Amino acid sequence: MIKQQLLIFALRCLASSFGMWLCITWFGKVSVPTDLALFLIAGVIFSFINSIIKPLAKTMILPLAIITMGISTLLINIGMVWLTLKLLPGIDMRLWGIIATSLILSLINSLVNFVAPAYNE
Repeated sequence: MIKQQLLIFALRCLASSFGMWLCITWFGKVSVPTDLALFLIAGVIFSFINSIIKPLAKTMILPLAIITMGISTLLINIGMVWLTLKLLPGIDMRLWGIIATSLILSLINSLVNFVAPAYNE
C-alpha cells in the first residue's frame, strides 16, 4: 500500500512539474538558467504544499467556503501557487499569471486524480 501511495505521489509530482513548466514558460519570467531540475523541483514543492498546507488551509477556511459556496477554494489554490513561486528562486509571475497557473494546475491535478486509483484501500 505504501508503494502504491509513493507511486501516485510521484505521478502527481511529475504532472505538477509538467504544469509548472507550462505555466512558468507561458506566464512567468525566469532570471536563472532554466533546466529540467528547476521544473522538477517546482513540481515537488507544489505537491508537498498541496499535500500538507492545503488541507490545513481548507479546514481553517471551511466556514467561509460554505458561505461563498466554494469560491474561496480558488483563493486557496491561488495562495498555494503563490507560495510555491515564492519558494522558487529567480521566478517572477504577475497576479493574472498566478491565477491562470492555479486554474491550469487544478485541471491537471483533477485529471491525475481521475486517472490514478484511490489509495485509501
